[in-house]
Amino acid sequence: MKIGNRLKELRIQKGLTQEELAGRCELSKGFISQLERDLTSPSIATLVDILQCLGTDIQEFFAESPKEEQIVFHDSDYFEKVDEELGNTVEWIIPNAQKNIMEPIRLTLKPGGSTYPDNPHEGEEFGYVLSGSITVVMGKKTIRAKKGESFYFIPNTTHYITASPKTGAVILWVSSPPSF
Repeated sequence: MKIGNRLKELRIQKGLTQEELAGRCELSKGFISQLERDLTSPSIATLVDILQCLGTDIQEFFAESPKEEQIVFHDSDYFEKVDEELGNTVEWIIPNAQKNIMEPIRLTLKPGGSTYPDNPHEGEEFGYVLSGSITVVMGKKTIRAKKGESFYFIPNTTHYITASPKTGAVILWVSSPPSF
């Protein structure tokens, strides 16, 4: 069965480049390109990962009619990406949020963990520290926030977050438009 064109349509609908989709799925841009041109086929596990990153699932992908929009999400709906090198776990708590105006995630940082430095981009970012404490790094500026505090910024400079080396942190982080 040829699925490449459907994958490409979904990727474009979500406003993602092949490179961005590949990064979210931990695959190569070349592999995504080959899939979209039906030059190769993914394993079921890989297809499930790609579809999660595109905000859908196998059932919806192959369904003939659209299913009712989900309102409440549970742990079993979440998609998780662990980065051992940086000491963080990103959970997409609204798995199909890439198609929405905003994209909320739950970010867990191990003690001393951080996010990857993100380049300036359009939009706005908001976060609420659920536990621990963090430092938001905006270019050369650093701002601290602890449990119960929030942050909000326009990402017009390179930015990232680091957790306290003692406590780590858990953050609810919302980006608009989606950028995670």
